[in-house]
Amino acid sequence: MQISAGKLRGLRRLSDANGRFKMVAVDQRPPLLKAIGEKMGRTATYEELAAVKALLTRRLSVDGSAVLIDPDYGYSVAEPDVRPDRGLLITLEDFRFDETPGGRKTRLPADWSVAKIKRMGADGVKLLLWYRPDSSADVLKHQQDFVRQVGRDCAACDIPLLLELLVYPFAGAANHTTDYIEDREKRPELVLQSVRDFASPEFGVDIYKLESPLPAAQLSDPAADSAETRAAQAWFDKLGKAIDRPWVMLSAGAGMEEFRRVLGFAYRAGSNGYLAGRAIWWKAFQAYPDLVAMDASLAGEASGYMAEINRMTDQLATPWQQAPAVAGQPSLALAGHGFPAAYSSFS
Repeated sequence: MQISAGKLRGLRRLSDANGRFKMVAVDQRPPLLKAIGEKMGRTATYEELAAVKALLTRRLSVDGSAVLIDPDYGYSVAEPDVRPDRGLLITLEDFRFDETPGGRKTRLPADWSVAKIKRMGADGVKLLLWYRPDSSADVLKHQQDFVRQVGRDCAACDIPLLLELLVYPFAGAANHTTDYIEDREKRPELVLQSVRDFASPEFGVDIYKLESPLPAAQLSDPAADSAETRAAQAWFDKLGKAIDRPWVMLSAGAGMEEFRRVLGFAYRAGSNGYLAGRAIWWKAFQAYPDLVAMDASLAGEASGYMAEINRMTDQLATPWQQAPAVAGQPSLALAGHGFPAAYSSFS
């Protein structure tokens, strides 16, 4: 498969030397704002959240192939802690969304764009899309058109697009929440169809960031020989067959052991790595506001956990170059003597 220069460079920067993604997420905003506020007994300040993100970035980015961080609370303060020898993913979407009777509509923050992410030197754009295939026709059109436009923008800027898909409970449902957590009553059919809805190349997605099709807390040991394990693996296998491009697993607030099991099933289905946050560092965050104790926990248990899932990734995950659409070693599009003339500039 031929890949444009910027996207190819970005994919290589985000993965390790062997083509596996070991990416740590510190772009969470509402979950951390809420947690800091609860611990402090008041509204969290910008400075408090920024300090947490800087600490997470400084301590954990060394263990991963790339870090995902938001532009406002995160990167603008944590830039000195972003390692130059690791990949950099920047969040595009606004964490606020429009909740309608027919479903959620994603939006962009004011004054933020794919072009700015490219201009700042990032290696990829991350877009979170709240999505249910059983949403209203109006919501489905909005969400799909939204991704198409972001895909076009990423193509114009020649930067990889990582699309994160999350199923959510409708407004008015008994389990409704606006928190960024896994919907523990989700149906695997909704997760699978969501992926299928964005599998077409027309959306311009380079990496998919996917949730477990089954609630993480309900997963059995992926190595066990049981009917329950085989049934769960079948859903992950369907997930892997729904797309032909690289894909990684998200944690969505799962615990350490739960996420180990998610990865066990996903890697057997062909996943190319992970992009996880709270599964790695949430236990360490419980020491807040004692940043010294939090740092010690990050250096100990959190770093050790990353080392463990990194070994698991090395052993079981498929290099992204082996994704069906890539079909082996990717090559540079337009390579040759005419590259300077053929490669387009920014429009």
